[in-house]
Amino acid sequence: MKMMKMLSLKSSWVLNAFSKNCLRRISLRRWKEQLLGSVDVNSVGETLDPEVKILSLAIKSQGRNDIFLIIPETGNPKGLWFTLKEGSRYSLKFTFQVSNNIVSDLKYRNTVWKTGIKDAVSLDSTIEMIGTFSPRSKPYTHDMPAETTPSGIFVRGSYSTKTQFLDDDNRC
Repeated sequence: MKMMKMLSLKSSWVLNAFSKNCLRRISLRRWKEQLLGSVDVNSVGETLDPEVKILSLAIKSQGRNDIFLIIPETGNPKGLWFTLKEGSRYSLKFTFQVSNNIVSDLKYRNTVWKTGIKDAVSLDSTIEMIGTFSPRSKPYTHDMPAETTPSGIFVRGSYSTKTQFLDDDNRC
């Protein structure tokens, strides 16, 4: 009876092993060089789980100064955080840092619902792929596409939102 090795197709690799394996494959080597860039694999942690920390959020709208929001350590801001005029165009800009390992297929998920409505169904749900990132000391930035705030008498009021940044394993 032959023993077969189990093959794990997990997207997380320890960086030292990742940097040393498969150097014979030219396309894989080029991809690794592009992804890792100038990462010193000896200076980053040896954990399989990447750590993504959202540092700030900027709300950009023509005709007014950008609104810069610092993300609290708890990740849960209290009270009214910002106000946008109905029918205005805006875009979001995130600044984030990746440490410990490569984060694969980082995506942004945002769900919005009307505040004060008990058992409210979400009014809007957005998922956008941001990309794959290697750990580095310099923060990354990502600009979201422009959107328009709702307008009209029936949509006026306060809204709540739940924003998540998730990798391909639905973590981070």
